[in-house]
Amino acid sequence: MPDFNPTQYAVPLFVVAVLAEMIWAKLRAPEAYEPKDTLVSLAFGLGSTLAGALLGGFALALMFLAYDWRVFDFGPEWWAVWWAWPLCFVLDDLAYYWSHRAAHRIRWMWAAHVNHHSSQHYNLSTALRQTWTGNLTIGILFTLPLVLLGFHPAMIAICGGFNLIYQFWIHTEAIKRMPRWFEAVMNTPSHHRVHHATNPRYLDTNYAGVFIVWDRMFGTFTPEVDDEPIRYGIVKQLGSFNLLWAVFHEWIGMLTDIWRAPWKHKLSYLLREPGWSHDGSRETSDMIRAKWEARLGAAAPPPVSVADRNAIAGSAEAA
Repeated sequence: MPDFNPTQYAVPLFVVAVLAEMIWAKLRAPEAYEPKDTLVSLAFGLGSTLAGALLGGFALALMFLAYDWRVFDFGPEWWAVWWAWPLCFVLDDLAYYWSHRAAHRIRWMWAAHVNHHSSQHYNLSTALRQTWTGNLTIGILFTLPLVLLGFHPAMIAICGGFNLIYQFWIHTEAIKRMPRWFEAVMNTPSHHRVHHATNPRYLDTNYAGVFIVWDRMFGTFTPEVDDEPIRYGIVKQLGSFNLLWAVFHEWIGMLTDIWRAPWKHKLSYLLREPGWSHDGSRETSDMIRAKWEARLGAAAPPPVSVADRNAIAGSAEAA
């Protein structure tokens, strides 16, 4: 089977789409693009490609090692087993969901994934903010079960490439809603805008890559609310267009916390959720959401009992 990387063929389409959206933004939403921010996003894309070539060898070697222990064997012409391709695509997207969810809940993985969320703008160039350091985390562990099931590493890589291509177009504000049936099953710009939001109601939701059904199944789905403007970025914004700071700031923060923490808490700063601190001086996304829900509950009018409703109705009739 020839070597094939679908994302390489999609790059010209990415460029055309970004240029088209820039024209749309100039006419309809000039705030959607910021030149320095866009340059950082483009540099992220180039750097991630180089980093993948330099650091991807270990993950690939681990996958081929696991492939020797596969439970099922599709034969020497595995690439010709037509039904294995859609099955691999769906299972790979499920693996992506759990890996992506872990990347928001384990600080070690968040240190690599935060790159993708670091822009305060949401446009197609934001999709290019791919990690440089993902191969330094444990994300590969979520893919290994597919290898053990018998899917060839090349098949998984190709399916993952198409998954990445799909996710490009959902990074836009130019598309408000897709048809209802599509919104119910697939990841869309509306669903993914929620994922990139820092609004408390939206934090750590909509982890899907292609199929939003995973979020609906596992209780992490939140719909976009039209009357609340979305704030993009991360809870503690970068405040800088420095590329290297954007890439490594969370690694620096995590390693600093590990260095300064008491011994019994060092591992927690590596494996617990972003924002966790042993002295409670910071807030996790769960804490931020809980505070928002408490304020929302306090602002809501008190519930009216059935007896009170009947009394009010009786007074109205008497009047």
